[in-house]
Amino acid sequence: MLSKKIENALNNQIKLEAISSQYYLSMASWAETKGFNGVAAFLFKHSEEERMHMIKLIRFVNERGGHALIPALSAPEKSFSNLNSVFEQILKHEILVSSEINKLVDICLKEKDYTTHNFLQWYVSEQIEEEALARNVLDKLRMIGGENKGGIYFFDRDLGSMGTTSSASGIKTE
Repeated sequence: MLSKKIENALNNQIKLEAISSQYYLSMASWAETKGFNGVAAFLFKHSEEERMHMIKLIRFVNERGGHALIPALSAPEKSFSNLNSVFEQILKHEILVSSEINKLVDICLKEKDYTTHNFLQWYVSEQIEEEALARNVLDKLRMIGGENKGGIYFFDRDLGSMGTTSSASGIKTE
């Protein structure tokens, strides 16, 4: 059985995962309208992955006797200045998500809820991959430079085929 404190914290994480999914979905739509079809495909897949993270949390909360709440969300940002700013925002967002998951793990330890702590270890590992992936993509964009249209073309093409494979582990995340 979940304590109310942990249930509330998990519901906050559910909301953050939902926000993440919408954030990536908005970025994907923007990229697609700008002709970055590979980037859009990558971000659409990433949005779906974040949605699955949310669902995994919902199911866990409900299975542990809590009540997972489905949050209302504000509309995410819809316009971005360039690909660099998109991926800089992604990295910043993933660092925020990592911080929130670490806080959640800390609450579990303080509450001596080792079952939830164990469950959250998957999210801790996932966040390491998420941050590494964002850094890797930003590194590629920096190597290309902003004015290299051929480089951006190949980047877009390659990112579309990359899916959500983490650069750090080479493992396709589900």
